[in-house]
Amino acid sequence: MNRLPRTEVLRYTAFSADPDGGNPAGVVLDATGLDDAAMLAVAADLGYSESAFLTASDGHGGHTIRYFSPKAEVPFCGHATVATALALAERDGPGELVFTTAAGAVPVAVTGDGDELRATLTSVEPHVTDIGPDDLTEALAALGWPASDLDPALPPRIAYAGARHLVVAAATRERLARLDYDFARLEALMRRLDLTTLQLVWRESARVFHVRDPFPVGGVVEDPATGAAAAAFGAYARTLSLVPDDAVLTLHQGADMGRPGTLTVELRPGDPRIRVSGTGTRIG
Repeated sequence: MNRLPRTEVLRYTAFSADPDGGNPAGVVLDATGLDDAAMLAVAADLGYSESAFLTASDGHGGHTIRYFSPKAEVPFCGHATVATALALAERDGPGELVFTTAAGAVPVAVTGDGDELRATLTSVEPHVTDIGPDDLTEALAALGWPASDLDPALPPRIAYAGARHLVVAAATRERLARLDYDFARLEALMRRLDLTTLQLVWRESARVFHVRDPFPVGGVVEDPATGAAAAAFGAYARTLSLVPDDAVLTLHQGADMGRPGTLTVELRPGDPRIRVSGTGTRIG
């Protein structure tokens, strides 16, 4: 029987100050003794949508980080980035960090306000592309959503800010709340299109959105609070001129799963990158 090296695995939730809210992630601050199979085994054992593993540090706020879902490695994960930054801040104090990810360098700033820490990540440069009509038809069929349930003001697009996400907007909050999709069918489509999640969206107001993220390629039905998809959505909203270049958006996610969380998405004029911020806390 193969045994994993003795490894300290921390558990944090991101985008909520309540341990029962937001999105939980495993965090390994020293994964230098773990190979790929061992990191995948840790992530699978935890069962969270993703876990983060620091494999190298330069001693000056720079770290190499990798992310694993229970089924595979992913190039970038926002909530696990926030969770890891908060874990480092609790150990070393708030400050500036830079994570080297498979998608590129991701700066993270951690600030403190009383007992609460808040992390803000800055995405890699994003882009937004069209989705083919046949692929969209297949996505809607897998979701069980008729085209009439879509919001025509927010057309479907594939958005990237470290990972690829298909943005699909519901016309009503009730449509978003009724999520019962064909797991295998959606997973097959997502693998073919190299998608990490679907970012399902309902617009409450000009700058407030409710979102849900099916994640079958990661081995879980739904991700409770998705920082990478939030960054991609910020790029989507700006590219389609849905919001001004200096907008601050609020995304509510996880309420339909009983794990409410809040993600803040910031756009800055002259900077194509997207900033996503939130609180978090250690679990247990």
